[in-house]
Order: sequence, then structure tokens, then C-alpha cells
Amino acid sequence: MANTTSAKKAIRKIAARTEVNKDRRSRMRTFVRKVEEALASGDKKAAELALRAAQPEIMRAAQKGVIHKNTASRKVSRFAQRVKALA
Repeated sequence: MANTTSAKKAIRKIAARTEVNKDRRSRMRTFVRKVEEALASGDKKAAELALRAAQPEIMRAAQKGVIHKNTASRKVSRFAQRVKALA
């Protein structure tokens, strides 16, 4: 257990950041799931709209440090590739 005042404050700050990051990660995953569902249904128009909504969310998560920048780029790239492949 933390003894110093600064260590106790650090614990409070970490807990607060963890909550914010959980919310951001959850929000990003929701948008990713919507893209996955649209791809699974085979509806290209819905998939394009879902990807267009998900892309800024994924990039925002990377910008805020929830996921790595390259991970975000990879996700967006692979989704775009799959959407494009829908006939």
C-alpha cells in the first residue's frame, strides 16, 4: 500500500485514467463490431457506412494512447480491404 501523499495521489490518477481508457476502448470496440456485423451480412453499403464511422474512433483511440498507432492503421487498412472485396 502507498505511504506517501504523492503515491496515494498517483493511485487516484491511475484509477481515473483507467476508467477513461476503458470507456474509450469499449467505444472503439463497439464501432469495430458494427463493421464486422456489416461485413458478415454482406451489405456493402452498410459496411462502407460502418467503416466511415469506425475509422475516426479507431484513430482517436490510437491518438489517446489506448491502442498503438500501427495497430489502428492495420485495423483500418484490413477493414477497408474487406469492404472493397465485397461484390
